Amino acid sequence: MKIWAHRGCSQMYPENTILAFEKAAAIEGLAGIELDIQLSRDGYMVVCHDERVDRTTDGIGEVRGFTLAELKGLRIEAGGGRTERIPTIEEVLDLLEPKFAGGFKLNIELKNSNFPYEGMEERIVELVQERGLQGNVIYSSFSALSLEKLRRIDPKAEIGMLDTKVSDCLFKLKGSCGANALHPFWRGIDLPAEQLRGYAVRAWLSGHLYPERPTGARLDLAALEGRGITDLFLNEPEVYC
Repeated sequence: MKIWAHRGCSQMYPENTILAFEKAAAIEGLAGIELDIQLSRDGYMVVCHDERVDRTTDGIGEVRGFTLAELKGLRIEAGGGRTERIPTIEEVLDLLEPKFAGGFKLNIELKNSNFPYEGMEERIVELVQERGLQGNVIYSSFSALSLEKLRRIDPKAEIGMLDTKVSDCLFKLKGSCGANALHPFWRGIDLPAEQLRGYAVRAWLSGHLYPERPTGARLDLAALEGRGITDLFLNEPEVYC
């Protein structure tokens, strides 16, 4: 079972921050990190999960309504009097550059199922290609149309189809979206493992994000692997690596 850091080490540290990514990058045996990108009002690719900044920062409003400078002015409480800022994708790539040489991977989710973010596919592919990271990056989205566009831009890209049920992921994959991996919710495995053989099935979990206290519950990885899951995006990957 391959373990990924979901938005970084997001149980113990604020999600999608440089701090959470630093902690994840230090974990031995981690397959990679998952994060989310959106566009600021002035066209910068920023790392933030929600379409609004309300939950994770001291600001109010949609990410797309702020300039990069305004987003950088928002504070993310990190405990102990420390604060973090919303990073750009370039800042995250700079941080992870030493890890990429060893085969470390980055799953970039394009948060464009609610807002289309015109041009985001071209911008992220161009950046990844400029840095020579095609072999280190996996793209994913809940938007099949976005993935279809991304596939046209980069025919060799590794692409994961996000959805709740694995059956819906597979249906869209077999359509024209261009995906070659399945990214379902971990409780959405509604097909037998035999039908999933040959695919990377990277399942995601939700909830239990910083500053919530860890529950102490542990997943049965062998049972999940038996259901056809090959990878897990976890908020507390440090517990499983």
